[in-house]
Amino acid sequence: MSNDDRSVTIRLASLSDAEQLAHLCEQLGYPVAAGHLLLRLTSLLLQSDHALFVAERADGHLLGWVHVYHCFLVHTDPEAQIGGLVVDAAVRRSGTGHRLLQAAEQWAREQGCWGMYLRSRETRIDAHQFYHTMGYEPVTSFVFRKRL
Repeated sequence: MSNDDRSVTIRLASLSDAEQLAHLCEQLGYPVAAGHLLLRLTSLLLQSDHALFVAERADGHLLGWVHVYHCFLVHTDPEAQIGGLVVDAAVRRSGTGHRLLQAAEQWAREQGCWGMYLRSRETRIDAHQFYHTMGYEPVTSFVFRKRL
């Protein structure tokens, strides 16, 4: 942990974070207008089976976020999934991602989850290495999507 990392607080997101969250979404490759993100955030924050943690510097600047949710499936005991994790490019490798992921894992434990899943694009090699160092093992599968 760097000295700067100690001044970073991990907390649950609030509606006032929408603009900064939108900026971080853009860095992840998912551009969204702050107003549209605010609508999503308003709904998400009402869900007790979801949590959105942010890493915030003392000056109020957000350095990253992680979205974790409780996944109920008929074929397995309760598990959690990471919906997204992003750390500002300027502070990657500072320990911020590590702390965000730890917060998500702790939340999942408190929800009674036996494990965590996440998806990561094949091209995000640095992210894969990060997840591996955090104890995550690759699971081979295909992800399919259909636009409705």
